[in-house]
Amino acid sequence: MSRNELLARGYMARSEGEVALTKDDQIRLNAEIPEWDIASEGETKLVREYRFKNFAAALDFTNRIGALAEEVDHHPLLTLQWGQVRVEWWTHEIGGLHRNDFVMAARSDLAYEELDV
Repeated sequence: MSRNELLARGYMARSEGEVALTKDDQIRLNAEIPEWDIASEGETKLVREYRFKNFAAALDFTNRIGALAEEVDHHPLLTLQWGQVRVEWWTHEIGGLHRNDFVMAARSDLAYEELDV
C-alpha cells in the first residue's frame, strides 16, 4: 500500500475487539511513510518531528493537525516548540498501532507539504 493508497482508503471505524498491528504489518505500512519512526515508548507509536522557520508556522501546523484529528475523533500527542512540532500517533484503546495511525501520519505529511515551509 502506498501513501496515496493510505490517503485514498482513508480513516476507517475500528471494529470491536481489534488488536494492534503485527510487527510485520507495521514495517510494511511504515515503508509508505518513511519519514516516520516506529517508537516503543511504553506503547508502540508513530513519531515524526517537523521543522519550521518560526514559531507561528509551527503553531499553524499544530492547529492543522488538530483539525484533522477532530474530523475523525482520533488525537495525537503534539509537542510544539519554536520551529518544531513533534507528532505521535497511536491507538490508545488497543495499546499500539492501528492502520488508522498510518493514515493519520500520511495526512499529517500531506498537511506539512501544503504549507510554505
